[in-house]
Amino acid sequence: MAIRIIRSFLFASIICIGHVPLFAAEPAAADVEFFEQRIRPVLVEHCYSCHSTDAKQQKKLKGGLLLDTRDGSRTGGETGPAVVPNDVGRSLLVAALRHQGGLEMPPSGKLPDTVIADFVKWIELGAADPRDSSTAKSAAINWEAAKRHWAFQPPQRHAAPAVKNKAWPKTEIDYFVLAALEAKGLRPTPPAAKRTWLRRVTFDLIGLPPTAEERSDFEHDNSPQATAKAIDRLLASPHYGERWARHWLDVARYADDKALAFVNPWPHSYRYRDWVVRALAEDLPYDEFLRLQLAGDLLPGPVDDYTRRLAGLGFQGLGAVYHKGNVGEQVKADEIDDRVDTLTRGLLGLTVACARCHDHKYDPIPTRDYYSLASAYNGAGWDEVQLASHDDIARYQSWDKAAKEKQAQLNQWLEARGRDIGRVALKDAERLLLVAWQMRILQLHKVSFDETKLADQEQLPPLFLSRCRKFVETISSGKPPAPFAEWAGVIAEESKQPMIEGTNAFISDRLREATAKLVREINEALAVRDKSEKLNTAQDALLKASWLDGKAPFAVSAKEAADLLSPEQKQDHVSQQAAIAAHAKLAPPQPPRAHGVTGGGGPMKVFIRGNVLRPGDVAPPGFLQILSSASDTPRSPEKFTRLDLAHAIASRDNPLTARVIVNRVWQQHFGRGLVATPSNFGHLGERPTHPELLDTLAVHFMDAGWSLKWLHREILNSSTYQLAADYDGQSAAVDPDNRWLWRFSPRRLEIEGWRDAVLATSGRLDRTLDGPSTSLAEPAHVRRTLYGKISRLEPDKLLVAFDFPDANVSSEQRHTTIVPQQQLFVLNSEFMATSAREFAARIERSSPDEASRIAWSYREAFGRSPTADEAAAALTFVRSTLADDKQSAWQQLAHALLAANEFTWIE
Repeated sequence: MAIRIIRSFLFASIICIGHVPLFAAEPAAADVEFFEQRIRPVLVEHCYSCHSTDAKQQKKLKGGLLLDTRDGSRTGGETGPAVVPNDVGRSLLVAALRHQGGLEMPPSGKLPDTVIADFVKWIELGAADPRDSSTAKSAAINWEAAKRHWAFQPPQRHAAPAVKNKAWPKTEIDYFVLAALEAKGLRPTPPAAKRTWLRRVTFDLIGLPPTAEERSDFEHDNSPQATAKAIDRLLASPHYGERWARHWLDVARYADDKALAFVNPWPHSYRYRDWVVRALAEDLPYDEFLRLQLAGDLLPGPVDDYTRRLAGLGFQGLGAVYHKGNVGEQVKADEIDDRVDTLTRGLLGLTVACARCHDHKYDPIPTRDYYSLASAYNGAGWDEVQLASHDDIARYQSWDKAAKEKQAQLNQWLEARGRDIGRVALKDAERLLLVAWQMRILQLHKVSFDETKLADQEQLPPLFLSRCRKFVETISSGKPPAPFAEWAGVIAEESKQPMIEGTNAFISDRLREATAKLVREINEALAVRDKSEKLNTAQDALLKASWLDGKAPFAVSAKEAADLLSPEQKQDHVSQQAAIAAHAKLAPPQPPRAHGVTGGGGPMKVFIRGNVLRPGDVAPPGFLQILSSASDTPRSPEKFTRLDLAHAIASRDNPLTARVIVNRVWQQHFGRGLVATPSNFGHLGERPTHPELLDTLAVHFMDAGWSLKWLHREILNSSTYQLAADYDGQSAAVDPDNRWLWRFSPRRLEIEGWRDAVLATSGRLDRTLDGPSTSLAEPAHVRRTLYGKISRLEPDKLLVAFDFPDANVSSEQRHTTIVPQQQLFVLNSEFMATSAREFAARIERSSPDEASRIAWSYREAFGRSPTADEAAAALTFVRSTLADDKQSAWQQLAHALLAANEFTWIE
């Protein structure tokens, strides 16, 4: 149920954008997006060949059913309507997909249950279908009219508007916010208390609660610069990069595996995550931040820091990978689509992927533009990249080659000794095989024996007797090597004879003769080999089956040979091992690797209706026409590289890039962006509540060198950010959603902030930066949640329960749900029990006095002292509560504080 709820929220957050529709009754944007992402591609791939206008023209239409238009789907064919909105039972398309009622679609085989479930969900939601009733080509786009949409116009700096309350604004932001409030008859709440603001800004910038020392310093600093100093201190913290990296990783759909069971996890994925942490901590200019992620390998100039230049390529390298072995056109197209979708939603706030199968229904993005932009990835490989210089790589490869050669020489020497040892044992082959046969007979008749004593009694080598016994067992089961077929036949017959008492009585003369013959043939083959003469086919097969192949009874592996060497050979072995060890000490550092991208940029054909089996004309490589300076100028058929793409996006002339990131940063600080659809700045997206503020911030942001830390300071030093979260009924009646920012909107901590706060408050948090990801389920994982493994194949249950986004797609925002699993984890998990125990120990160490302990615990958990009532209730609780089997009274109090709503929310 939790997963279903979370998925429904995820789907609701995805919105398709485009032109203002020409008809009135438009379906919800999220439902349209669900159709475009989950339904239309299936129809194109599996249905249109028999149920489309093209099929009709080619006289291949089946059952009179057209599924390439909305009206065709709902009218249906000879058996009735294929799609009836909100009625799954009457929708024959679902019955056909389920292979029910004599209907089977597609006839080649039933589609996966997950795909069928998508169709059921689509119909239950009303079967949103943006396709019109015809398949005619879309009308030509009026580019001049299209560019009048606010998001496609260059952002302009606006003068701060006049306000009545001139004493309230602290920064330019405040004038825009206050002007909007005054226009609607709203007044801002008073400023937040100092402790409240410090807790808020500390979580916002580093994702952790403030320490006792930080609280004390701030509360006693009454200078006008107190807030600015606190902000600067937090921005300089190494943990700032960790907090804000997580926000970016949501957009980048970061994960540590590839979603498919047959594809191995990414061993170097964490290097991209750590690169993002480092880049943000160093305040890498945002335009350069983007260029490095899109084309770090293609940027000109000398490379002095390979990690900085190349590790960011994980933005693309860690995307969807669908193939195993041979890669077909469909797989390549799907993988490119993932990159196009992530890039355009995340960086441009546009759903360009909606144009993969058809011209965008709403925005000025023709299908040709999708393939023009996608050509930047055409021919690309999602490969590992070396994060070191060519000299360092060559040095390591040279050492590694020598190391492998030395080890190979030792292995070859041991293998030769093993052959020698096996050759000696072959002298006893006849006796070994016959005694092995005896043991087999005893085993068949369930007579116990001691193999070691038997080997000693018969004066045979234990290793080879054991090997021969297992060999006899194998061929007795009916799987003899071809050269042993005759001998195996004798054994099979002898196995049917009753057991006769006596040590050797059940070795018949026939078996002895057969064994002697087999051994003679082996010896004859050995004699030919010793003379370096050519073996015939039968002789070669016999030596392999008895001596040379790994499973042969007289074969000795290099590992086994090491334990059977003579004293002189052991000295030689030790000498060779010493040489290998000495070489290992000379090993240069192994060059680190990261997952990235190579190549790409070749012209790409348009796939008609997204069908890779129907390639059309070549799309001229290039950027989106609506964002190009000369959209009506035909583009040349030259390459459009990832570097060209990076320059087009990370450009001051691009009207979207700065706006989108400014809006994302605003959203993280206020819980809602100035544009409430952060990955959708098109016609179906929300219009900005404060458009002039958004534009002014975007221009200043670029003027400030694309500095994200500048943007943080500008926002956090404002009176708007410093508002209290106090509720006001009159204001709420006018603006219940707080769109106009009359107060600070309280919000629940995300799972990362909450889990990290529990660890920090209990004293368990390991603040070490960087390194490989590990499972959050491991009790020893007390690092920040950022370093937990993010799996697409098997999502972490804790993360899923607490609204972590789907790592398969770019996520524009977190959604907050309330489900039983959350409270069950808080109350019953080992993580919380251990944290409560450790927090209780801290509480008890803080003071010998119970009242002082309680005051200290509240300050640690909530950043404030308890009220008189709270202190009295807590004191009564710890004095009257008996320890249960698991928790002491102090531990129960600690658990209650960590589980409290106040601990989970920031105001």
